[in-house]
Amino acid sequence: MKALRRALRAAAIGAALLALAFILYALLRSRPQDLPWTRLDLGQPIGLFTGRKLAGLTQDFQQCRALLAAAGVRYTPLAQVEAGESCGYSDGVRLTVGGSRSIGFSPPNLGVSCPVAAALAMWEWNVVQPAAQRHFGQPVATIEHLGSYSCRRMYGRSIGDWSEHATADAIDVAGFRLKDGTRIRVLADWKGEGAKAAFQHEVRDGACRLFATVLSPDYNAAHRDHLHLDQAERGEMGWRACR
Repeated sequence: MKALRRALRAAAIGAALLALAFILYALLRSRPQDLPWTRLDLGQPIGLFTGRKLAGLTQDFQQCRALLAAAGVRYTPLAQVEAGESCGYSDGVRLTVGGSRSIGFSPPNLGVSCPVAAALAMWEWNVVQPAAQRHFGQPVATIEHLGSYSCRRMYGRSIGDWSEHATADAIDVAGFRLKDGTRIRVLADWKGEGAKAAFQHEVRDGACRLFATVLSPDYNAAHRDHLHLDQAERGEMGWRACR
């Protein structure tokens, strides 16, 4: 009898877990971006696996370009750059203002890898512009940056790991300019209790859901004047860094 009761109890627990799994699946069906096996859609809100899917686009330039086009993102493909074994890129694009995007870049003509471009578009729609409206009542017009592609090792050292900048898989954001011309700079406005500081911390936290690596002034002195955003590909179960 004891064995029978244990078997019945195990069966009941199994049935309950199965029912819970079906309930969770039914709930998630209305948010396909929360499922690891669904196709990425840049026009959907950020989901649980969006960041990993974006980083995974590094191996599929054709799919990445198709996703940009489907989301109404205007871009120009860039010529392949070959600069040695560890530098260069074959998936570069230049985002252009218009279409579904409204934020420009300063300096202009920024070229980045396609996965970074896709993440920047989603960052604009889901994080940057909503935060700007909450804190300032107006949109961001321009992202000020320190560049993307640079054939160098991390921190500019002569030895060690190569930077994600070496493959255009990173961008350093130095600040923002609002529609009325107001500037928000990481170096000058990161600290404090005001709207500018709160806005920057919010967009940093939001970037952590889209980029494989996000480094800010809270990480170290080398990032005191910018937010480093990159799409380092570390595999499907690769670690992510938000500092």
